[in-house]
Amino acid sequence: MLVCFVFICRSWNVDSSAVKDYERIIAIAQKEVGVKELTGNNDGERVEEYLRAVGLKKGQPYCSAFVSWVFEQAGYRAPRTGWSPALFPGSRIVKDAKPAAVFGIYFSSLKRIAHVGLVESVRSDWITCLEANTNIAGSREGEGVFRRIRHKRTISRFADWIKQNN
Repeated sequence: MLVCFVFICRSWNVDSSAVKDYERIIAIAQKEVGVKELTGNNDGERVEEYLRAVGLKKGQPYCSAFVSWVFEQAGYRAPRTGWSPALFPGSRIVKDAKPAAVFGIYFSSLKRIAHVGLVESVRSDWITCLEANTNIAGSREGEGVFRRIRHKRTISRFADWIKQNN
């Protein structure tokens, strides 16, 4: 998978230092797959660590906090938000999915992006994602950190927080 990842980054004209950043983001997020909430109420030692990274208290939704926590662990100052729409400012929007990009899913009932995660890999129209506060069924009110496969059509936006960062 790493060889494929490096090839993809090179085909996008990404320099070698940025490739290392993309790899680091993905590696940190991959290590979190399997983290579970303690009682099913957005709690537990690791979940609360994600929430603290953005100044939120136990019990709050944490998909955005997880993304921010991953970037913090990789040495980035931004993003730092628990509000999923804030992960998609115009300067960060990218057209295509690529590894380590933040993805956002729009919920018409809320009229906003209400679930986010990180792109792990892309294969044709399918994206393997690393995301928190989800479950095996893909809920945005889940039970932990999971690897999910989503179709590109289900994703509203992508943002690149590695370019022009750090």
